[in-house]
Amino acid sequence: MSIVDPLLEFPLDTQPDPDEFLRAALRWHFSPETGSPFWLERAGTLGFDPLTDIGGFADLGRFPNLANELRHVRAEDLIPRGYGEKPEVVGVYESGGTTGAPKRIVLLREWLDRLLAWSSAQLDRHGVPQNVNWLVVAPTGPHMVGDVIKRQTAFRGGLAFTVDLDPRWVKKLISDGKGAEAGAYAEHIVDQVAFLLQTQDIGVLMCTPPVLERLARREDLAKLIDEKVKAINWVGTQMDADTRYLYRTEVFPKAHLYSGYGSTMILGNASERPGLSDDDPCIYDPFSPHMIFDVVDPETRETVPYGERGQVVMHHISKSLFMPNNLERDYATRVPAPEGIWQLGDSVADIAPVQEFDNETVIEGVY
Repeated sequence: MSIVDPLLEFPLDTQPDPDEFLRAALRWHFSPETGSPFWLERAGTLGFDPLTDIGGFADLGRFPNLANELRHVRAEDLIPRGYGEKPEVVGVYESGGTTGAPKRIVLLREWLDRLLAWSSAQLDRHGVPQNVNWLVVAPTGPHMVGDVIKRQTAFRGGLAFTVDLDPRWVKKLISDGKGAEAGAYAEHIVDQVAFLLQTQDIGVLMCTPPVLERLARREDLAKLIDEKVKAINWVGTQMDADTRYLYRTEVFPKAHLYSGYGSTMILGNASERPGLSDDDPCIYDPFSPHMIFDVVDPETRETVPYGERGQVVMHHISKSLFMPNNLERDYATRVPAPEGIWQLGDSVADIAPVQEFDNETVIEGVY
């Protein structure tokens, strides 16, 4: 095992110098002894030397967006050599595949442990109880979210009950004009959720906005959720402010409603900012400096002013993965980082999918 710069493993309660952190990450990912075959093969095509020509985060934009190459690259080539001959791989996961062929990413145990510690701290800030069971209504393999939340539940001392979603099947049904079949599939999901809620002790419910909407339509089920569930974690791209207010004040007034905004390409998610009022937009703060957000004009790729909308660009920088300048399929409002909290880059609010991405129509389906 190679010697690791301690900057890449900084304690979560400390603040590393951002430029020194980035340079440490580049030394790891672009040194022949520790870097991944993926980046070592591409280093010569960049037109600059990442080890000498990148002074800090101001230079990060020089890297190309290579996320689309993850549709075809060998998964093994994404693992840094510094992890040795037997790296502890949790899984190989794919993007949603709602805009063309899926991209693949490798989740290593070291990064998962770091992510779970950070995510659990965010849940504590929201007042989500520990030592309770979760009902996770989300995609599992080849998708990442369901598997990670199951591990998070165990990390926090509970059991995870799961209902699997297949967003690709729903997308196919909708694109083929089979909306009724997609609706029947969604009701099949709700039936499974209902049985688990009726028979098990569930403290936290995790699901997508379309699923939560169908749960809310069933008055007896909505009442059961509000009586049993302490927190509802919705994940997906959007929930309008009026619906969010209705859920909080009338449909599920006893449960704490909060959300996360994630992407497979950053190996995790941003957390909803705690303490937001019903009048505030839903703001997401990333796991800095490992996850960094920018909001850009889709035509010029220039950062938009605060309060303006643009397309989200995500960066992931850790010992496990280096993936900069990934243009996501979402629009968002650019928001300053929260006061008093150290963060690189911006926060984002009012997430909504673009209509078309990589020449593919975006279909949300069960998301």
